[in-house]
Amino acid sequence: MALTSRLFSKSKLVYGSQVLLQKEYAVPVRHFAKESAPPALKGDTMLKNIFVELKNKYETAIGLLKKEKITIDPEDPAAVSHYAKVMKTIREKASLSSESQHIQESIENQTADIPDARTYLLTLKEIRIKSGLLDDLGAEALMIEALEKIEKDLKKPLLRNDKKGMDLLLAEFDKINKKLGIQKENLPKYEEKLELSIAKAQLEELKKDALEAIDTQSKRDEFKDEGTVDVKSLDIRNFI
Repeated sequence: MALTSRLFSKSKLVYGSQVLLQKEYAVPVRHFAKESAPPALKGDTMLKNIFVELKNKYETAIGLLKKEKITIDPEDPAAVSHYAKVMKTIREKASLSSESQHIQESIENQTADIPDARTYLLTLKEIRIKSGLLDDLGAEALMIEALEKIEKDLKKPLLRNDKKGMDLLLAEFDKINKKLGIQKENLPKYEEKLELSIAKAQLEELKKDALEAIDTQSKRDEFKDEGTVDVKSLDIRNFI
């Protein structure tokens, strides 16, 4: 998914500054809740429960999509905003994670066992690239530059359990945040912009698929006399 958003740079710096200080904080909370874990289930029962849960989420999502008119127009801010709101409602009602939450979960899961700061930052870059996000603010280069400065002073690689070294790095990150105009309290706004960027990208994919389907259908004999279909006039509720 090609996303042209600054958001990952912004949210990553803020989120990274929070997570990077203590290695154990990168492990999801559920990993520590052993005493509250549900009792072990037999294979068949577990699979049945998973199937029922997925079925309920699917039916919830389809039910909501059938009620909303989605305009396939990624260039219309109003259409993008409406689509984003519909997707947010679906996620909330069906208990699904948002794309930004998926990114955060990827960061947590893929960095939990990383001991050093450099590998951590390089892993963040890999996650960004795989997520189709751009770093057009140049945040990654600034973060690596800050790390190299700290490691040069320490004369050794910076480990994430080195509290003194990490405090120095986080202080450098704060300077970067200030330079880029990033404020931690604005993280919800950054996330909202990210979701809009994702919504636009998804509408672009829908438009692309719809145009391909229209082109394929127009070449069939029974549809040769039909007029050109405007993608924006399509109502996906008719195809669910």
